[in-house]
Amino acid sequence: MTAHTIPLRVQLREGKENGEARLDMIREEPLSIRVQGQPYAVVMRTPGDEQEHAAGFCLAEGILDRPADIETLASCEGEQTNVVTLTVTPSRLRVIRPILERRGFLSQSSCGICGKELIQDLSQVLHILPDGPKLDLQKARSCLDTLKDHQTLYRLTRAAHAAALYDASFERLSLAEDVGRHNALDKAVGKLFLQGTLDRAKLLVLSSRISYELVQKAARAGIPFILAASRPTALAVDLARSLNMTLASPSRESGIYIYCGSGRLLQSDAP
Repeated sequence: MTAHTIPLRVQLREGKENGEARLDMIREEPLSIRVQGQPYAVVMRTPGDEQEHAAGFCLAEGILDRPADIETLASCEGEQTNVVTLTVTPSRLRVIRPILERRGFLSQSSCGICGKELIQDLSQVLHILPDGPKLDLQKARSCLDTLKDHQTLYRLTRAAHAAALYDASFERLSLAEDVGRHNALDKAVGKLFLQGTLDRAKLLVLSSRISYELVQKAARAGIPFILAASRPTALAVDLARSLNMTLASPSRESGIYIYCGSGRLLQSDAP
């Protein structure tokens, strides 16, 4: 057993034969993220990198803009680390009060909030990304093709997503695995955010599909190019296009679909 897995004996049927097998099952536990002493969110995740996870999550939510916004970031002591508390500086608190008030409304509302209104709220903390350096699409594809080589937890459990961040020279800066694809991205981003090196990240490689939320998180982190194992949703493409981002995924053959942002690619790789 590791910090990320739990051994489990299961039945194994092969033809008419019954047997047993021992499998490493990925752990999933709640993480409570508290902001200014109040509950803000609970996410189901694989234990590990709790503070980085909370930092990446709060960056995506618009709670944080830069590491200097953090006054304290701490985990509970002891064996169980399922609560992370964040306090921001007084100047940042004045900026984010509407976000905290909105979260309080969402938490207390029995019927929730319509999707259109939620999307409008999220869009208010997003900004159009600069063009930045042009990237070689085939080298980016190589990063995706070799992603599984670095997925230790996936090899153990076959149940983990991964997110990896690369710089413009395709040096891997950060990688995280988790039962949830959103959590993996939050952790990978949070590691660089707390180190103050997030501005180096230019390429995000995902083992999953590209959802609207993942585009939103990448945009908040300033990462302009997402290459994923599976296709994006239509809403994800619309958002990425509006933010000057590049989305791509492999085709069923040997090619690569480019959904938006082809101008960010080297001319020789453009469709």
